[in-house]
Amino acid sequence: MAGGVPAVPVAVLTAAVLHAVWNGLAHRIPDKLVGFTLINLTYTACALVLVVLNPLPAPAAWPYLLASVAVQTASTVLLLRAYQLGDFGQMYPIARGSPPLLVALISAVLLGRHPGAGEVLGVLVISCGLIGLAFARGIPGRAQLPALGAAVGTGVMIAVYTVLDGSGVRESGTVGGYVAWLFLLQGPVLALIVRVRRGPGLLAGAGRAVPLGIVGGVLSLTAYGLVVWAQARGDLATIAALRETSIVIAALIAAVVFRERLGRLRLTAALTVLGGIAVLELARP
Repeated sequence: MAGGVPAVPVAVLTAAVLHAVWNGLAHRIPDKLVGFTLINLTYTACALVLVVLNPLPAPAAWPYLLASVAVQTASTVLLLRAYQLGDFGQMYPIARGSPPLLVALISAVLLGRHPGAGEVLGVLVISCGLIGLAFARGIPGRAQLPALGAAVGTGVMIAVYTVLDGSGVRESGTVGGYVAWLFLLQGPVLALIVRVRRGPGLLAGAGRAVPLGIVGGVLSLTAYGLVVWAQARGDLATIAALRETSIVIAALIAAVVFRERLGRLRLTAALTVLGGIAVLELARP
C-alpha cells in the first residue's frame, strides 16, 4: 500500500468499524426479524453478482464453506434473538468478546494444549470483562438469562466459523469466490425460516426499514469480505485481535445512537474485554 501502510491491519480495522455499524443498523430496526431478513436478502443479491465475477472455489474448500454456512446461519439466529431481548451495548460485546476466550479454553481442555502465562492472563482479563458486562445492571434475573445465553451462543458460533473460514479461504484459491458463495448459500436460509414462521407478507410493511436493511447488508458483506481477504494473507491470531476493536466502536454507537446508559462499569468492562483479547492473542506463540 502507498506510504508503507500495512494493508492487512487497515483492512481488518475497516472491517471492525463496518461490522459494528451494520450490527447497529440491525438493532435500530424495531422488528429485528424484518431487519435481519432485509440484510440477508441484500447480501444475497450482492453475492449473486460476485459469484458471476469470481472463479469457483477449489474442491478442497467446499467442506469448510458448507460447514461455515450452517454455523453462520445459527450465529445469525442467535444474534437476532440476543438483540430482541437485550441492549445493543451489552449483547454485542459479549457476542464478540467471548470467541477468543472460548477458543483458548477449548484448546486447553479438549486439545491438551498448555497455555503460557500470558495466555492465562489474557483469559482471566477477558473473563473479568465479560462478567462485568453480564453483571453491569446487577445480578441477572431469570428474565435476562435468555438474552445472555443467546449472546454467548453467538460467540460460540463465531469462534467456530472463524476457524472454518480461516482454513477454507486458504484452500479455495479465490477470496472473492469463497466469500461470494458463502453469502449466496447462507443468505436465503433466514428468509425461508421467516417465511415459514410469519408467512409471505413479512416485508409488506417494512417501509422505512428497507434502506437500513440494504445498507446493513452491503456493509455486512463488505466487512466479512475484508476479514476473509486478510485471513488469506495475515496471521489469524493478530487478525482476530484487531477485529475485536469493534467492541469499543459498538459501545460508542450504543451510547450515542441508542441513548443506552453506557455507564462507567459497562465501558470499563468492554475495554477490559478488548484488552484481554489483545493480551491473549499477542501472547500466543
